Formats: sequence, structure tokens, C-alpha cells
Amino acid sequence: MKTVLRSHVGKVRQVNEDKAWSGHLAGGITAAIVADGMGGHLAGDVASALAVDSLVQSLQGAGGAITVQGGAVILKEMIRKANQVVYDTASMNEQYHNMGTTVVVALLDGNAGLIGHIGDSRAYRLREGRLELLTEDHTLVNELTKSGQLSPEEAAHHPRRNVLTRALGTDRSVEADVQEIVWQNGDVLLLCSDGLSGLVEPDIVQATLGEAKDPLEQHAQKLVDLAMAAGGDDNITVVLVTDDDWANAAGGETA
Repeated sequence: MKTVLRSHVGKVRQVNEDKAWSGHLAGGITAAIVADGMGGHLAGDVASALAVDSLVQSLQGAGGAITVQGGAVILKEMIRKANQVVYDTASMNEQYHNMGTTVVVALLDGNAGLIGHIGDSRAYRLREGRLELLTEDHTLVNELTKSGQLSPEEAAHHPRRNVLTRALGTDRSVEADVQEIVWQNGDVLLLCSDGLSGLVEPDIVQATLGEAKDPLEQHAQKLVDLAMAAGGDDNITVVLVTDDDWANAAGGETA
């Protein structure tokens, strides 16, 4: 598997509270993580870094014990542990009070994938030119949309669209959504913070990733550039994973 990641502070924020990592694990699994911290200056940055560091340690420490097939329980436990790390740090330090973070984690091998997430950082899969959203936002606006109180158009521009109903680290316990996905040769996985998904329409993301001959690094940079052109009012983080020869990130990469 090949991975590329990009993260940018954007045009408005002073600190990049996003954190991302990608790397290869024992057993031939490729892992990728995106976290979008919240809690104000420093606190959001700390929360996302703690979450990613905890998850990386758990994933690397598992050796070959974690597999994509049947690994949902293990991944949930790793996310629960990361939640405990962030929550405990916030509880012991007044300046970090109420900090938290979103998180989306992907584990992929040649045939299948495992996606775990909390919050509104997203996972998409591009297959044969079609982009599919794999995760469901844990947001107030999404709940109102599902109940029919808001239309998708109203939700896209709602003033409280960034209010989370579930986040990592804000409560002593939290439940992650974990799902298995089918992975096929030629698929592209996109993990991103809402600095991309909140500003760039899915059809534009789909068209950008569908430009087949561009290097994977160029795809990632184009997505960041599109978010910047649309206002860049939040931190922007993108991780792309595919199984062709576009790009390579051996070992581990962090942003």
C-alpha cells in the first residue's frame, strides 16, 4: 500500500490542531489516522497529538496480533485507550479542560479494510471514479438531518454544523463506530478533517481524485489547495491510500 499525507494550518487559524499519521504495520497492514483537535489554542493541538500518539503506540505494539478481518474489537479498544489518555490529561491540567478531538483510523490489507471513527473527520473510498462516504458524522446537524428536521442543503450551511455529538477525550467513555469494508485493486481511500469536507463539495473531490495519471502527492496537494481557495477557514488535513505505484510512504509519516 502507498500513502501520502498533507496538513495545512489554513488561512485563519494560528495553530494547526490537526494531526495525521500513516505507516506500515506487521502482517502487511497499512494504517492511517487523522485527528482534528478542539479546545482552543494549545489544547486542541495537545488532544489530537495525544490521540494519534496513543493509537500509533497501540497499533505498533500489537505486532501481528491485529488483523483487518475480525479486528473490530481490538481497534475499538485502542480507540477507548486513546480516549482515556486524552480525558485523563484534560482532567489533570486546568489549561486543557474540556479538550477533545475527532479521530478516524483506517487499517487496510490487499482485500479488506477496517475503519473506526469518532466525530466528523471522514473516510471516503474512490472506486472506478465514484466517491463514496464511508463514515457518518457525529454532529448535531447530522442528527437533525436524519430526523428530517433539516434538509441536506440546510445542513450544509447551518451555523451549528460543527457542533459534535461525540468526540474523543471529552467524556470518560465513548463508543467508536467501527466497520469492515471491501478493498479492491485500484481503490483510493481518503481520510480528511472537516477543513476539507466542510469546504469542498464531494463531486469536486471525486473529479480531483479521478485524474488518473497525476501522482498521489499531487492529488493530495490539489485537495488542500481547493480547500484554501474555498476560504481555508479551518486546518486542512488529507491522507490518501492506494495500492498502485503513485506514491510510497515506507515506515511511518506524521503531519
